Amino acid sequence: MRVQPVTEDVLVTRIVDLVLATAAGSEGDGGAGGGDGRGVRMVVDGHPAAHPERLADALVDPLRAAGRPVARIRVRDFLRPRSLRLEHGPHDPDSLLDAWIDVAALNREVLMPVGPGGSGRYLPTLRDPDTDRSTRAAYVDAPPGLVVVLDGSLTLGRWLDLDLAVHLALRPATLRRLTPPADAWTLPAYKRYAAEVDPEAVADLVVRADDPRHPALVVA
Repeated sequence: MRVQPVTEDVLVTRIVDLVLATAAGSEGDGGAGGGDGRGVRMVVDGHPAAHPERLADALVDPLRAAGRPVARIRVRDFLRPRSLRLEHGPHDPDSLLDAWIDVAALNREVLMPVGPGGSGRYLPTLRDPDTDRSTRAAYVDAPPGLVVVLDGSLTLGRWLDLDLAVHLALRPATLRRLTPPADAWTLPAYKRYAAEVDPEAVADLVVRADDPRHPALVVA
């Protein structure tokens, strides 16, 4: 493995090309893509300090310019109810890793409907993470070739029904340095995540994000 420094624009282009190649290689699978290749379900995964949401947002316009409709979905809008997330207290790292994301709902309401054999109708949000109340969002019909772009943390190895995963990797020292003192309790969750899931091995594309101004691709 080697590390290839890239600009942010080059990084976005590489990911868009990977999405389009994934869609083209999936034609005929019977998902939301129709004749233009089925819908692609992807996630940008990373510690909050790596700002996966920024990269996910940056993909939207280039994908649309390439002729692909996009559904921009936040994993944080599909968290389990607070009573379940915080069952073992507000600062439990094992719960953060194992019990915060509502995997069943995200698969059922978004990822499976736009995948092969799906209904083609997805829910853009489920629950407001701040109020813990239902967003009461309406279902949306997935157009042909839809690309679902998720962002979130600790998302890999969760049996999410994804076609493509990008992981923003931070060195342990960087992760510790960028984690606010109030969030230091989360660090054991990320240590477990690295050891048990090994997101750098699971992801389709790994980006070194220790310096957000100078991303670098991990290539074979």
